[in-house]
Amino acid sequence: MRTVHQRLAADIYGRVIEIRDHHDESFCKKYGTMAHKLPVLLHTAGLMQAIAFVQAKGTKNDAWKQFLNDLAHTLEPSRPDYDGEKLLEEARRAEIGSYILLTRRVSNALLWYKRFAESILNVDQGHESEEGDRQ
Repeated sequence: MRTVHQRLAADIYGRVIEIRDHHDESFCKKYGTMAHKLPVLLHTAGLMQAIAFVQAKGTKNDAWKQFLNDLAHTLEPSRPDYDGEKLLEEARRAEIGSYILLTRRVSNALLWYKRFAESILNVDQGHESEEGDRQ
């Protein structure tokens, strides 16, 4: 039996490898930048606001939309229709206990997204640009 973090790491590793192998460098940098920004945003603004921000920006930035959908799929791998929009809806409707648990689950997943963005996509906080911030 594997731990929660082992399952998260395995799932996220595969998703980040797929991003690296099927997208150009610009897309990978934007995806990796979100992997760095979202944990801070989650901590400062809260779960619902952080997800809503990425969802809104995802309308103009395919990499950020992909990141949010990948995060949602990581959290609910048995539900293929679960995407960023459904994650936001779940956060919006959750009672306080469920909201706290969902926040913790998202935070745990983001830890691995950030690590793999650094190691696989070679993205660190220094890659964040003003262009990436606006998109």
